[in-house]
Amino acid sequence: MAGGVSPRTAAETGAQSDPQTGPETDLKMGFVGVLTAGSSIMKVFPRWAQALGLPTRRLAGHDLPLDASDADYRTLVAAIRDDPAHLGALVTTHKIGVFQAAAELFDEVDDFARLCGEISSISKDGGRLIGHAKDPVTAGLSLEEFLPPDHFRHTGADVVCLGAGGAGTALTWYLARRPDRPGRIVCTDVSAERLAHLRDVHVGGGLDPGVFRYERVESAGDGDRLVAAAAPGTLVVNATGLGKDRPGSPLTDGARFPEHGLVWELNYRGRLDFLQQALAQRAERDLTVIDGWRYFIHGWTQVIAEVFHLDLDAPAVERLAAMAQELR
Repeated sequence: MAGGVSPRTAAETGAQSDPQTGPETDLKMGFVGVLTAGSSIMKVFPRWAQALGLPTRRLAGHDLPLDASDADYRTLVAAIRDDPAHLGALVTTHKIGVFQAAAELFDEVDDFARLCGEISSISKDGGRLIGHAKDPVTAGLSLEEFLPPDHFRHTGADVVCLGAGGAGTALTWYLARRPDRPGRIVCTDVSAERLAHLRDVHVGGGLDPGVFRYERVESAGDGDRLVAAAAPGTLVVNATGLGKDRPGSPLTDGARFPEHGLVWELNYRGRLDFLQQALAQRAERDLTVIDGWRYFIHGWTQVIAEVFHLDLDAPAVERLAAMAQELR
C-alpha cells in the first residue's frame, strides 16, 4: 500500500516478507473472542495483510466461553507469550477477564489498561509482552464520524450507555472528556459489580462524578424506562454484546427511543435485535441509526498497527475500510 503506512522492515521483525514461503510461515496474529469464526475479519485480514506487506496472512481464532475461568485466560496469555510465532492478538468480549486474571503475565500494561482494568490489544516488542486498552481511541474515532462537534451543547441531550463492560467503560470515559460533554451519562448493567468497577474507573480518572448516573437493570423493561426518560437528541448505545455473542436486546420491542436521537449498535454481526428495534422507529422518531461496522474497522486497524509496529494514517485506514467493505 503506497503512502500512509510506515512498517518495520522484514529484517527488523525477523520475518519473511512473503507469508507463503520461508521458515516463518507459522507466524500468526490472534483473535480472542467467543465465536471468532463468524467475524468478517477472518476474510478481511488476509487481504489487509497482503496490502500492508505484513509478515503473515494468518489470523488464529481463540474462542473462550462468556464464563471463561481465570485459568483459561492465564493459559491463553501464557501460550501467546511463549510462542515466538504468535505476534500478538486483538481481544474482544474478554478484555476485563484477561486483565483481571493475567495482567501479571505482561511485561508492560498501558496506563488506561490499568485504570480501566481491561486489555484489548496484546503485542510484543523485543521479546516483551505488552498489553494495551485501545477502546477509548476506537470509540473516539468512530463516534466523531457521526456525532456533531456541538451536539450536546446545542441539543441539551443525554447519553444512555447500555452495558458497563469494556466498550461501555471506554465510551463513557471518552464522552466525559469530550469538549462538548453531555450533561448526563446514564450507565446501565445487569451486574452491580461491573457498575461499581465503572464508577471506580470514572473516579480514579478524575472525571466529574456529577455527570454520571449508574443504574442496575434487572430486565429489559428497566432499560426501556431509562431510554424513554431521556431528552430529545440523546445518544443511546448498545454496549452489552446482546445481539452478537448472545441473542436478544437490552430493550424490549415496546421501548421508545428519544425523538431526534442517535442510536448506536456497537455490534455489526449477529441477529442485531437492538439495531432492528431502532430501524423500526427511525422514520417516526427521526432517529440517526449507526451499526458497529466502523467501530470494527477502527478497532482492528488500531490493534494491527500495534502488533505489527505500523503507523497508519487516516487515508490508509480508509483504503483498508474500502477493501473490507467489498468483502462485507
